[in-house]
Formats: sequence, C-alpha cells, structure tokens
Amino acid sequence: MLQNSELKIAIIGLGYVGLPLAVEFGKKVPVVGFDIHQKRIDELKSMQDHTLEVTPDELLAATQLSYSAELQDLKHCNFFIVTVPTPIDDFKQPDLTPLIKASQSIGKVLKKGDIVVYESTVYPGATEEVCIPVLEQVSGLKFNQDFFAGYSPERINPGDKLHRVTNILKITSGSTPETADYVDQVYNLIVEAGTHKAPSIKVAEAAKVIENTQRDVNIALINELALIFNKLDIDTEDVLKAAGTKWNFLPFRPGLVGGHCIGVDPYYLTHKAQSIGLHPEIILAARRLNDRMGEYVATQLIKEMVKKRIQVVGSKILVMGLSFKENCPDIRNSKIIDMVNALKDYDLDLDIYDPWVDPEEVKQEYGLAPVENLESGQYDAIILAVAHDQFKAMTSQEMHALGKQNHVLYDLKYILDKEESNIRL
Repeated sequence: MLQNSELKIAIIGLGYVGLPLAVEFGKKVPVVGFDIHQKRIDELKSMQDHTLEVTPDELLAATQLSYSAELQDLKHCNFFIVTVPTPIDDFKQPDLTPLIKASQSIGKVLKKGDIVVYESTVYPGATEEVCIPVLEQVSGLKFNQDFFAGYSPERINPGDKLHRVTNILKITSGSTPETADYVDQVYNLIVEAGTHKAPSIKVAEAAKVIENTQRDVNIALINELALIFNKLDIDTEDVLKAAGTKWNFLPFRPGLVGGHCIGVDPYYLTHKAQSIGLHPEIILAARRLNDRMGEYVATQLIKEMVKKRIQVVGSKILVMGLSFKENCPDIRNSKIIDMVNALKDYDLDLDIYDPWVDPEEVKQEYGLAPVENLESGQYDAIILAVAHDQFKAMTSQEMHALGKQNHVLYDLKYILDKEESNIRL
C-alpha cells in the first residue's frame, strides 16, 4: 500500500464537489484537478470559481494544486477521486454516463498499486458492478490484485459556508481491509471532523443514497400536510410552529424539492430496488408528490389572483429566485422551473429575477432570460420563490412596492410574517 509521502492525488471533475476537495488536498499533498471542460480549467487557473464555493484566497492557499484537461497529466497520480455528477434521464432512470466516461479515462492511465475512490452518488453495488469492470477492461489490470477501489460519498452542501469539506464527518470504505484503512487515512489528512469507516463499499453507497431519500420522504409528508391544511383554511406554518414545541418533532417545511441531491438520489435507490423485484412504494409516492408541487403552487397563485379579480391572461408576474436553493448559483434541477412552466400555460408575461444565477447558463439550460433589475409598480403577482439573503433583507413594503395597486404576494419560503403576504404554501 502507498505511503503518504508517495501520495499523488487526481480529482476527476471540478464542480461543486470536486473543487473544494481538490483545494483542501492541495494544501497538503500534490494534486491534479482534472476537468474535461477547458473553460473551467482556464477559469480556475485565473483564480476564479463561478460556483462561488471557493474564494480566490482559498485557491491561492492550495499551493500543491494544479489544473488540467489533459489526461496525460494524470499518469503520475496514484490515488484517483471521482466527483462527476450522476443525474437522471427524462424517464427518471440513473444516467451513469459521466461515471462510465470518467472510469474509462482513469483506466487509460491506471497503474499497478493505484487506488480509485468514487464520491458520486450511486445505488448500492454500482461501484463494483459498473465502474470496476470498466477500469479492468480499459487498463487490462485485475481488481484487488493490481489496483484497488474505495467509495466515500460526498456531503457537499452548495452555498453553505458553515458546513465545509473539512468539518463534515466523512464516510470512507475500501475494496479490501487494507485499502479501507488507507482510504480512511488519506481523507483524515483534511477532514478535521473525522471519518466513519464503513464495513464495505456497498454500505457506504447505501448510506449516501438514503440520506437524501429520508429527507425527500419527510418533506413530501409536510407538503401533503400543506395541501390538506390549505383545503381546511389553516396556515401550515402556524401548525408546524405549534407542533414544533414538542422536543422530538422534526423541523421540516413544505416547498419545491429540487437540486442535484434530494430530487435525484431517491431514483437511484428505487432503480436498484426494482431491478431486484421490489417496488418501493413510499419512496416513489414521495417523489410523485414532491414533483407535483410546482404545478400546485402555480394553481394556488392563479386562484388567489382570480379572488382578487386580477385579469390572469396577459398579467405580469415576477418570480424572485431561480436557483434550487438560497444563496447559491446552482440551477440544476431547480423546481422553480416546474412552477414557471405551469404558469406559462395561462399566457402570462413572466419575469424572473435572481442576482445569484448566471444569465447565460439560465438561457442555455432553460431558454429563459432573467431580468437584471426590479422596477416598482409593475407586477400583478410576485412570488418569493427562493430565500436569498438579498430578498430576506427587503421589507414587506419594498416587496409590495414591486406590485401594482391590486396585486398578489405569494411567499413560498416564509420570508415574511403571515400578515405581510397574501398567500403562503
């Protein structure tokens, strides 16, 4: 097994997960950050990060970190960490294409004694059933004889400046007991919060995929309660505050469940369950309910506009926020889009404002053009869709001032007090 003095790490994929990891390791040992997009490499070489996960000062502090889009620059590395995304396709099935391509690339430079660790979220068994065969086929090497593997699920929370790589406890695992010990040792170089060594790669994979599945199911329950309470003309937040006085009540809130984790990871587990003949009823029911919330929100807004005798067709609507969560530019799988698409069916004039997102990325991903500035007195309805700090700093008077004399203010994120908005989820 390698010694730390010989350790040379390659991070494959420099997104929200890979870059923070590369920076922290780059403060300790030689690291090559690899990404297939030359634009991303050029950006990082100029000490800039458009994801805003790492500051220029933090990039400068990683003195042993270099960047490359050339596979040959990984030949001297002996510890590979894969942090590519694992999305789902249009049929809600796992898309392992990025993972397979990353494995193919590593296989071309893999040597005897090397270790490959996967951090990408997958279903239990995927590392050994999908990735390892690709490594063997491309490299010509034998698994657990010539090279070894591990799995250490990412726990990055985009936009969170409190919970970072170094202070979040890390799950580790390896394909042999010796590999598991070494993988654990490597991560302990940077993770101050410590590690939890899982007994197998499959256990580590399963632990990751149920973390977000559990949250998805809990949020689905609260969303369903919100539907019930709205029908009963009861304020959901009032109910949750009252119930929250009990010490063991879980503090979940209703909302649009998007992003690259909670809205995606459960499908990896359900895919695997169905492949072995099990139908995961609760998980899939939660997914269906959460996926319908964007359309529900749009319908609630239209109903409120009708109540206030506001002409719906041709009305001007402002959606405040597009990223999948607050204080983050990440627009992947943003469920705000579901709401926007549902509203478009009513032939509305829709403006989207989000100071965090990249307009070019929004145009490319969703075909939308966010407005750059807000003007007072313009809107028939305003939707507070994301709780960015900039929006939370606004007073209710400032928000209402954006609307016409007769307008609807829909507070999706409980930014305002109940009396300060017309409708809440």
